[in-house]
Amino acid sequence: MDVHGTVAEGFEPVREAFAENFTRRGERGAGLAVYRDGHRVAHLWAGGRDIDGTPGTAPWEAGTAQIVRSVTKGVAAAALLLLHQRGELDLDAPVGAYWPEFKAAGKDRTRVWHLLAHRAGVPVLDRPLTLAEAADPDLGAAAVAVQAPVWEPGTDHGYHAHTYSWLIGELVRRITGRPVDRWIAEELAGPVGADLWLGLPEAERGRVGRVGPVEPPETAGGLRMRPKRAVAEAYADADSLTRRAFAAISPPPDENDPAYRAAVLPASTGVATADGLARFYAALIGEVDGGTRLFTPGTMELARAERSAGPDRVLVVTTRFGLGYMLHSAASPLLSPGSFGHPGRGGALAFADPESGIAFGYVTNGFGTSVTADPRAQALVRAVRSALG
Repeated sequence: MDVHGTVAEGFEPVREAFAENFTRRGERGAGLAVYRDGHRVAHLWAGGRDIDGTPGTAPWEAGTAQIVRSVTKGVAAAALLLLHQRGELDLDAPVGAYWPEFKAAGKDRTRVWHLLAHRAGVPVLDRPLTLAEAADPDLGAAAVAVQAPVWEPGTDHGYHAHTYSWLIGELVRRITGRPVDRWIAEELAGPVGADLWLGLPEAERGRVGRVGPVEPPETAGGLRMRPKRAVAEAYADADSLTRRAFAAISPPPDENDPAYRAAVLPASTGVATADGLARFYAALIGEVDGGTRLFTPGTMELARAERSAGPDRVLVVTTRFGLGYMLHSAASPLLSPGSFGHPGRGGALAFADPESGIAFGYVTNGFGTSVTADPRAQALVRAVRSALG
C-alpha cells in the first residue's frame, strides 16, 4: 500500500502504524492528521476513496472527506460551549428557559448541561422518525420535546445516539436564531479554516467517498473484537434502550445517500477531512498556525471536566463524558487521562490532548463494529503516544 503525505521528524511510528492498518487491520481507504501545539506534524492518506471501489477508480487524496458519524457530536458540542463562553447561554439553566416546549412530560428540571453529558433521559423516541422527518428541524425538535424521559433527568446517563441531534440543534437555533449548520460554518469551521461540514453542501459532494462495512480481524492491537455478552444481548433485544436509541431514525438511513449527507443532524451527519477534524480540535486547545483559538482555557476545562461516569444505560459499557465530549476510559481509550474528543461508531476518531498539545483526526471509508474503540484508530493513538516518548 502506497502511503501519501508527510510526518515530522520523530513521528515516523505514526506512518508505520497507518500503513499497518491496511496490511493487518482491514483498512480500505483512510486519512489521518495530527497537530502539535497548533502546527501539523502528520498528514497521511492511502487507499481508495470509495469502499466499494475497483482498481482504477478514484484514489484517496489529501482533501478527501468522509461522513464521520458521532464524531459530529464533538463539533456540535463546541457550539453550546462557545455560546456559554460568550455569555449567551447558562449551562446550569433549565432547557425550558430557552425552549419552553421542552418542559413537557416531566422534563422541566432538565438542565442544559444534562443534554451535553447524556443525562437528559431521552435517548429514545416512542415513535421513531423517518429520515425525511428527522431532517426537518421542526419535526425532530417537536418529537424530542414531547418525549417522556426514561429516567429522571440528571440522575443517570446513557448515550443519546440520535436524539442528541435535535437537543443540541434546537437549543442553538433558539438562542442564536440561526440553524446549527450555519452557525457551525460561520463560527467554528470558517474561522479555523477547517474542512468540515454539517449538512454537506452540494459543491463539496465530489470530494466525499462512499462508505461501507468492513470485517475486522478477530483480534487487533490487543483489543478483543467480540463484544461482551451483555452488549451483544442489548443490541439483539428490540426492546432494549440500546436498540431503541440507535433506531430513533428508522429505517436505518443509507449513509451514501446525498439526502442523508445533506441532512442537518448534529449527532451523525458531519462530513470532514482528517485535517479538518485535527485542525478543529487544535483550535479548541490553542492557536492554530499562530491564528485562531476557539476555547478559552476556562471553557476547555469545562469541556473535559467529568460530568458522567459509570455504566452507560444505552451502550452497556462504562463510559465517561464531559460536556459533549467522551473522556479517556477503558471503553474509549484516548491519548491520556486529560484527553477529550469523540469517536464515530465504526472507526472515525477526533480528540485533543491539552497536556501534550496534540490534536488528532482520523477518517475512514470502512466502518467496523466497534462503537467506542476501533482497533485502527487505537493503533494510531498508540503510535502518537510512542512518538511523544
